Amino acid sequence: MTLIRLPENILALAAVCLTSLMFGLEISSVPTVLSTIEKVLNADFSQIQWIMNAYTLACTTVLMATGALADRFGRKRVYLASIVLFGLTSLGCGLAQSAPVLIASRFLQGIAGGAMLICQVAVLSHQFPEGRERSKAFGAWGIIFGIGLGFGPIIGGLIVAVANWQWVFLVHAPVAIVALALVLAGVQESRDPNAQQLDVPGILTLSVSCFGLVYFITQGADLGYSSPAALSIVAATVFSFMAFIFVEKRSGRPMFDFSVFRIRSFSGALFGSIGMNFSYWPFMIYLPIYFQGALGYTSVTAGLALLAYTVPTLIVPPVAERLALRFDARRVIPLGMFTIGLGFLLMMFGARAEHASWLTMLPGCLLCGTGLGLTNTPVTNTAMGSVSPDRAGMASGIDMSARLISLAVNIALMGLILLEGVHAYLTRALSGFPDASSLRLLAAQIAGGNIGHLPQSGAGIATVDPNGVIANAALVDGFGFVMLYGAIGAWAFALLSVAVFDAGARAHRRAPAVDNGVRRPSP
Repeated sequence: MTLIRLPENILALAAVCLTSLMFGLEISSVPTVLSTIEKVLNADFSQIQWIMNAYTLACTTVLMATGALADRFGRKRVYLASIVLFGLTSLGCGLAQSAPVLIASRFLQGIAGGAMLICQVAVLSHQFPEGRERSKAFGAWGIIFGIGLGFGPIIGGLIVAVANWQWVFLVHAPVAIVALALVLAGVQESRDPNAQQLDVPGILTLSVSCFGLVYFITQGADLGYSSPAALSIVAATVFSFMAFIFVEKRSGRPMFDFSVFRIRSFSGALFGSIGMNFSYWPFMIYLPIYFQGALGYTSVTAGLALLAYTVPTLIVPPVAERLALRFDARRVIPLGMFTIGLGFLLMMFGARAEHASWLTMLPGCLLCGTGLGLTNTPVTNTAMGSVSPDRAGMASGIDMSARLISLAVNIALMGLILLEGVHAYLTRALSGFPDASSLRLLAAQIAGGNIGHLPQSGAGIATVDPNGVIANAALVDGFGFVMLYGAIGAWAFALLSVAVFDAGARAHRRAPAVDNGVRRPSP
């Protein structure tokens, strides 16, 4: 049977591709408008981080729950509900008049986005159960999702240039209506008669521990890292994570089956998933700040410059698949992360060049995108191919959760490193600055790329730095630390991946051969 003879499958595939485009755009288009949002809504640097992190944390929270709900109550029904919620929350984001309202709307939008993402996979798996058509369907879904991620920055920049920042969110409302029509017309309803109960304790404890960690990273400086409030947050985070491990190990049907970590190929691939989201994806949130704040580019120019960072992720995956077939994924995955790290190092040198521009950043951006393209597809294929089909859903949930948790934590960590790097530079350059609290506020404004508005709240900065030379140098210096962190992180996870993969290969060579479950001597 072909897609042409099954028009409902064409409509279902169109619905899945359209919603994957929405999800991809919502991740990659928003960073290019953060500086605009910061100015229009008078948001501080911490709130800018939460505009991104609220979405990511919410996605992580619902990933495992959505799969169980869709299996029990119907995948089409949950898919429709997630699209409706995504459209409504996108309207809420576009109509927000303050940063707290936008953050709350982004959290709700993240819940809808995470549910929508899981339903996409479930719908494709049911609608295209096997054979060549299944491969085509998942291939089309991956391409469209990649297009949303790859071209989101320039689309976001163009929307701001032609209309205003609100339409980066509002545009999803009419698209959601079209997606609803396609789902109603083409998606078949399906359920799992053996669906599992929701792992509520696991979901709650994991969510609290992730939120607590991110909150401590982003708000620790304001609270005081050794203050009773900060220490209470740390204690609650550690306790929640320990409780998560306890309830998952005691559960008969755990959300996270820790036994899969004994599968070396799965664990090696998982380090690749974490490595990508430790470096490449969180830095995408901050790179537009460098282009607009340090280099003075408009949102459109910044979006165009970001294409060098994102477009290779669309071009390289077919090459990565061929390399994985020829040299094995356990070599290609660490190679990809090493390439990402090398790209970060080149970006650091490019940012600190005497006449820095998008051209000095180009080699590093291209290498980072190439590294992600080399890593992403082999990671997914290896992780899913390492476990039995009946555990694929759980393994996919672990992989996706690891990615999103790593992304959320490192959005916060990169922001902290950037802020502290800028603050350290200002402390050295403005040793006579009268007010330490004003200096930290100034550092937060610079870290957000808001250099042009510094005289309004800079407590005397206009007199010592009227042309913004010190502020610009502080921003570049702070970004240097962030890029170095990205390089070290990518290389560290590359080494961990190599170690785990090699340990698995050695164990496989030592293990006696098995034929039909009967141990036999190795040749």
